[in-house]
Amino acid sequence: MTIQVTSPPLPAIGPAQMRRIVTSSVVGTAVEWYDFLIYGTASALVFNKLFFPSSDPAVGTIAAFATYAVGFLARPLGAAIFGHFGDKVGRKRMLAATIIIMGVGTFLIGCLPTYSQIGIWAPILLVLLRLLQGVGLGGEWGGAVLMVVENAPARRRGFFGSLVQVGNPLGNLAAVGIFTAMSGLPESEFLGWAWRVPFLISILLVGVGLFIRLRLEETPAFRVVEARKDVARLPVVEVITQHPRAFLTAVGLKLSEIAWASIASVFVISYVTGTLALPRSVVLNGIFASSFVALFSIPLFGWLSDRVGRKTMFYASCLFCIAFAFPFFWLVDTKDPTIIALAIVAAISFGQMVGFGVGAPFYSELFAARLRYSGASLGFQIGAAISGGLTPFAAASLMVWSGGATWPISIYLIAAALITIVATAMAPETARTELR
Repeated sequence: MTIQVTSPPLPAIGPAQMRRIVTSSVVGTAVEWYDFLIYGTASALVFNKLFFPSSDPAVGTIAAFATYAVGFLARPLGAAIFGHFGDKVGRKRMLAATIIIMGVGTFLIGCLPTYSQIGIWAPILLVLLRLLQGVGLGGEWGGAVLMVVENAPARRRGFFGSLVQVGNPLGNLAAVGIFTAMSGLPESEFLGWAWRVPFLISILLVGVGLFIRLRLEETPAFRVVEARKDVARLPVVEVITQHPRAFLTAVGLKLSEIAWASIASVFVISYVTGTLALPRSVVLNGIFASSFVALFSIPLFGWLSDRVGRKTMFYASCLFCIAFAFPFFWLVDTKDPTIIALAIVAAISFGQMVGFGVGAPFYSELFAARLRYSGASLGFQIGAAISGGLTPFAAASLMVWSGGATWPISIYLIAAALITIVATAMAPETARTELR
């Protein structure tokens, strides 16, 4: 890890301006996450039936989760593209572009004909639009986080940085909430037209998010980089070739939490409704409850990281992930709706949201301002692509391989947690220090 050289603190901004920055970032990020997450819910409930028909339901589910993975695999591309320009021309401009890209991709998914209507072109177009979603989110996250982190005071950067991540549960609440409402309809209507509604209304949310983001000002940290004429020529290349340890650390920090997010909020939908043959409402209620809890737990975890350190919070979350990997499926297998909901809430709260909330400032603090957009975005998105994109697909495949047993998935989750522990050990403690 390169030695951190800090500059004198930038002038503090006023509370009203900080509130405006946080609000705009949270609202815009909520729209982006809503667009991205409704695809995951639809993969488990709709796409395996309408876009990947098969005589074997397990094969259709694996194919649907494979397209879900495509969105994650496209996120590093978005991080590279928008990270490059975010470090070259500023954070604000990229935020407007990414929310438009994501919104258009999501809206068009809601317009797609199904396999029965246009055959093989249906899944092909679905995959292409999922790629567009992934590129949009891959570029958006870094800019939204940096708008807050680069304006926040050093001793409260963990708290303010984590607030951006509240956009994730807000988006998930909206996505799961509207799918829950639609799934109450008869199956013929749900699969006929109702599943399209969550995708189509996205265009309205994008308009709101774009209006708010266009009112933002550029961050002080980037203005300093511009004034010093220290803008990186090829920031992505510089991150990978000159700062490989910081880059690989950021990737490793992401692996465990995104694996748990994929299992406890995406794969579990297919598992509960398919393998356990329980109603959709059982698992959707658990995911809805976990997102509501996350509205409060994410800021709490960020606040705690300002006091006990980023590394302490990551270590604690990884230990939970290791301890809960087997009990999670034991609890879900009880088929008790209350126990299933509580298991999902625990898994998402402590397995995902600790690393997710604390990671926003942590990834950003690993890199200097001139490379921060590219470095934080690439680390976050490559980690998400490796673990998040492949986990539901791997879990479905492992269940087929094991004859329906879940123990290989638990081993998978433990392995991801061990890698994140190593990455945490490699990282410097950055809480309460001035940004580089």
